[in-house]
Amino acid sequence: MPTNSTSSTNSQWTGMVPVDDTALAVTDSGGPGIPVVYLNGQFATQGYWRRVLAELGTGWRHITYDERARGRKSKRSADYSFEAAVRDVDAVLAARDVERALVVGWSYGAVVAAHWASRNPDRASGAVLVDGAFPYDWLDEAMEQRIRKLFRRMGWFTPLLRPTGLTPRMTAEQQADSNIELGKLSRERELGPVLDNIAVPARYVLASGTSFGSKGDEQERIRAGLDGVVERNPNIRISAKVPSNHGAVLRKDFAAIAEAVREVAAFSRANPND
Repeated sequence: MPTNSTSSTNSQWTGMVPVDDTALAVTDSGGPGIPVVYLNGQFATQGYWRRVLAELGTGWRHITYDERARGRKSKRSADYSFEAAVRDVDAVLAARDVERALVVGWSYGAVVAAHWASRNPDRASGAVLVDGAFPYDWLDEAMEQRIRKLFRRMGWFTPLLRPTGLTPRMTAEQQADSNIELGKLSRERELGPVLDNIAVPARYVLASGTSFGSKGDEQERIRAGLDGVVERNPNIRISAKVPSNHGAVLRKDFAAIAEAVREVAAFSRANPND
């Protein structure tokens, strides 16, 4: 069973964590297990991880949270930038008195996890990156216009879903800006060095087929951008390529994600000085 060398809380805690000009809804399962912090897709919520958490079970300390203006409780902010998302990881871990954690991110959250693990080799026990953090130049002017058009078209109905937590309390323009920023950060010259710098065990779980807004084989070509990274950095490996698509991977292939978490934790325990 996993063990935790950092401080722990004995019981589950749910509450709000203040950070910058906002507050985030956080759930901490508590217990002595290895702390695992889960980083959501760009406009997703912590509830998406429930099958992964159930598959891993109670031997881990699961920490989930909703990013700024996501979910039903996290508050709005003047800053929805990527750097704010990285700062939020530190804020949540500090609030829960966790010194070292394994980060698991899906989609946008995988890019956040990659940056956080790359910047914090002494605090990251490893990373699992679920169908995200691919160094590939997919953003050009035509794609940027496509993104803005897509979010404008969705802008008429997404506010209706905000009380349920299914859509973020962000404007269409803010959502588009966030997606475009992700495209810039995903360029090979930007994300490649981040991945090359990861000095802790990192495992990818790759989905198959399309993602929301992609066309044809676009998403598979983007995933192929990972090939060079795996060749250059021995800390990074592909744990699984699963049949479900990008949007369904947490729901349908949770067992593969949980296995990647176990793999990273086992490697970290066996190589504590690496």
